[in-house]
Amino acid sequence: MTPTPEPLSGLPLATSSWDDREYAALNAVIAAGRFTMGPLVAQFEQDFAAAFGSRHAIMVNSGSSANLLAIAAAVLDPEIDLNAGDEVLVPAVSWATTYYPLQQYGLILKFVDIDLDTLNMDLGLAREAIGPRTKAIFAVNLLGNPNDFAQLTALATEHSMLLLEDNCESLGAEFEGKAAGTFGAMGTFSAFFSHHISTMEGGVILTDDERLHQTLVSLRAHGWTRELPDKNLVHDKTGDRFDDLFRFVLPGYNVRPLEMSGALGIEQLKKVPGLVAGRRANAAYFLALMQGFDAVRVQREVGRSSWFGFSLVLEGTLAGRRREVVDALASVDIEVRPIVAGNFTRNPVMKYLPSVVPNALPAADKIHDDGLFVGNHHFPVESSLDLLRETLDGLA
Repeated sequence: MTPTPEPLSGLPLATSSWDDREYAALNAVIAAGRFTMGPLVAQFEQDFAAAFGSRHAIMVNSGSSANLLAIAAAVLDPEIDLNAGDEVLVPAVSWATTYYPLQQYGLILKFVDIDLDTLNMDLGLAREAIGPRTKAIFAVNLLGNPNDFAQLTALATEHSMLLLEDNCESLGAEFEGKAAGTFGAMGTFSAFFSHHISTMEGGVILTDDERLHQTLVSLRAHGWTRELPDKNLVHDKTGDRFDDLFRFVLPGYNVRPLEMSGALGIEQLKKVPGLVAGRRANAAYFLALMQGFDAVRVQREVGRSSWFGFSLVLEGTLAGRRREVVDALASVDIEVRPIVAGNFTRNPVMKYLPSVVPNALPAADKIHDDGLFVGNHHFPVESSLDLLRETLDGLA
C-alpha cells in the first residue's frame, strides 16, 4: 500500500512516500529511547537482503558511504586482486561519490563513454579500454536503468575482473528476473529522500560473500571486531570479552545508520512493489507521449527499469537550447536538473583524481550540454507529463 499524494502543481523532482506508518515507526524509536544502530537496523538488513535475493545486507548512513565501504572492502580483502595503482573502469556519467572512493584507495579511474540511448557504460568501449592493469568494473545503473548484465558479467569473467555495482538510483530494477545490485561481488543502494525509498539518509550494500560481509560490518564501525562472530573470516577474537569490545583490526570508519533509519526502512520496504509499479506505469505513459517527438531523445530501457526519473536529451530544433528549455519548464513549475553530473571529467575536481580519460567522450559531452531530467513518482503524474510535452511542443 502506498500513500495518496496531494494534487501536484507542475512536476517536482522528489516527493515523500511516507505516511502514518513511517511516523509511527519514528515515534516508537523515540519512545524506546535507543537511537544508535540496533535491532531495527538488523531487521531492516535481513528484510532488505530477502527482498532482493541476496545473502547479506549491510546498512550504512548513505549511498555514498555504501560506495566507500564497498571499495574499501574490495581493496582490503586478501582474496581479491585489487590494489593501489590498478585501474577500474567507470562510466563517464555518474555521481561524484561513485568516483571518489576509488581515488581514496589509490586506484586509477579509467573513464568509458556511455551509450547515448541507455545512459549506461558503452560495453563495446569498455572492452576496448581493458588493459593489463585493469582489474575491476564499477558499473552504474543510471536513473533506474540496469546494465546489460549478460554482456557485463561475461566481460568481467573473460578478463578476470571484479564487478561492482552502484545501484543507488535503481532500487527495484531487474535484468532477466534478477535484481539490479546483485550481479556484482557487491552492489550499493541509497535511501536518500529523493530515491525510491527514503530512510531520511541511508545506504545499503548487498553481497553474497561471507568474507566481504564480515569485512563491511567491521569497516562500518571503526574497523573493530565487536559485531563479528568469535570465529570469523576477518580476525578472530581473543576470547577475552573486555578486550574484544575494543580490538581494532581494519582501517575503518563510523558510517553507522541511526535506529530511526532502520525503523523507516522496515516500513518503506513493504511498499517497494507498489512504489516501483507506480513509477513503471508513469514510464509507460511518458514513453507513449514522447514517441515520435524528434526534438528529444529519451532513455531506452534495459531489462526492467525502476524509472528513477525521465531523461530528456535535446536534439534537432531543441539542441543547444537547454537554458531556454529549463526556463520554460520552470515557468510552469516543472523542476529539472542535469542528468546526474553530466560528463564528470569536465569538473574541476578531476585534478585530484588519478585517471585515464579518452581523448573524446562525445556521448557524455552531449549529455553534459543537452541533457536534463524531470522527476518521476510512485503515483500517477499523467497531467504533469502532458504539461511537459505541451511546453516542449511550444519550444520546438
